[in-house]
Order: sequence, then C-alpha cells, then structure tokens
Amino acid sequence: MIRRQWPLPRYAARMPLAHAVSKVGSTAYDAVAGFGDFMQFFLAAVQRLIAHPARCLRPSLIFPQLYSVGVLSIPVVGITGAFIGMILALEGYDQFQAIGQEDRIGGVIVVSVCKQIGPVLSAVMVAGRVGGALSAELGTMRITEQLDAMRAMDADPIRILVVPRIVACIIMTPILTIISDALGTAGAWLVTVRIFGVADAEFWHYVQQIVYLLDPINGLVKATIFGLCIGTIACYRGFTCQPGAAGVGQAATSSFVTSFIAIIAANLVLAEFLNTMFYILVPDAPSVFG
Repeated sequence: MIRRQWPLPRYAARMPLAHAVSKVGSTAYDAVAGFGDFMQFFLAAVQRLIAHPARCLRPSLIFPQLYSVGVLSIPVVGITGAFIGMILALEGYDQFQAIGQEDRIGGVIVVSVCKQIGPVLSAVMVAGRVGGALSAELGTMRITEQLDAMRAMDADPIRILVVPRIVACIIMTPILTIISDALGTAGAWLVTVRIFGVADAEFWHYVQQIVYLLDPINGLVKATIFGLCIGTIACYRGFTCQPGAAGVGQAATSSFVTSFIAIIAANLVLAEFLNTMFYILVPDAPSVFG
C-alpha cells in the first residue's frame, strides 16, 4: 500500500497544534485505507476458494502447508501447553487449599485451558513460528518479482500461494489447540496428583463435573477464527512488503504484532459471545464451587 501524504498548510510549521491535527488525520486516513486494502485482499482469497476449491486445494499445494504450519509446530505447542498446565497447578494449589477446595483445582485448570489458554497459546505460537515465516517467504517473492512473473504467466498468486496457506492455518490451529489442551491437562494432573497428592479419582471427578462438552468446542471455534486471522494477516503483509531486506524483516515483525493484537481482540469478542451462547444452551450449569 502506498502511504497517502496530506499537504500541510504553510502556517502548519509555525502552529504545532495544526501540525499535530494534520498528522492525526493522515494516520487515521492511512489506517482506514489500509483496512480497506486488507479486506479487499481477504475477499479476493475467499472468492478464489469459493469459485475454484479443487484448484486452490490441490494436494501438491495444501499438504506442504499443512506440514509446515501444523506438524512442525507440534513440539513447541505441546511443550508450552504442558508447562502452562503445570504452572497453573503450582500457582493455584495453595489458594485452593486455603479454602479447602484443592480437589477442584483440576477442573478449574482444565476448563481454563480448554476455553482460553489453549486456543490463545496455540494461536500465538502459530503466529510467531509460522506467521512471520509466511510473511517473509511471500515478501521475498514480491521483492524478487516472482509474483509479477506468476501473473505474467497467467498464474494467479492468490489462488496458488495465499489460499492454501490460509486454509492450512484454519485447519491446523484447532488441531494444535487439541494437543495443547491435552498436554496442559496432563501437566496439571502430574503436579496436582503426583506432587501435591490429590486423589486421582477426585481430580477426574471434578474435571467431569466442571468441564462441559461445549467448553472444548468453545476453544476450537476460537482457534479456527484465530487461524483465519493469522493466515490472512501473514499473507497480506507478505504481498504488501516494502522493497529490500529491511522491508522483509518489517513485514515479518508486523505480521506477528498485528496477528497477536487480532487474536486478543477476537478472543475478547468471542469470549462474550460464546459464553452467552453457553449459558443459553446450559442454563443450569453450576459454578466452580457450587
């Protein structure tokens, strides 16, 4: 995207307030224009996917992306998830023991991991490990004119390069979330049962009592939306990369930062919406200590 420059009045240099207002207006204009360009890019990818799903998702295009986005991310997501579960158990046990509810800590940790921590953690790991790499890869193709060469040969770079990467992020982020949830639960069980001595039967009893089927589904819905955000933002940053090595680095950094903000913002909106839907569908759900 070409940055728009607003002309400054002659007296702006002598009037700091006028200069500041002009800069704010220019920044706001750039932000709105950039969002419009992003939505146009996103809708173009959706149009390609709907119009030619078989051509966009050929095995030769989608399988390498599934492997890169998902399989190679399993170690970091799994290790991080396990340690998060253990840390939550270590930090929370004393508080639960102080009120005589240490048996319930497993259920609280598991529902927290499934609904919030697992999806967000997996998405952040994907944004950091995959999003930056996608932006750098596509950005390098842009500045070396490979994208222009594809267009010259009547090959659609959005269909060939963008759609498979976005779909791979949408598919693999929920799968990585499941792995993170499972290992986070295992880490919480290890600390709670094996170290602090909570009865194994009590741990799983309260997990069963507190965690509903809709809770993991809640997390998987979030993870799907997060994957869409990560894939689209990463590809857009790569396609709008500025020339030079510095431009590629800036695109990779901007991809992670923007994806992280999008994940947090989407999580806030989805948490309120999905929690409301949960209490509509399960109106008699007990509280944690009920």
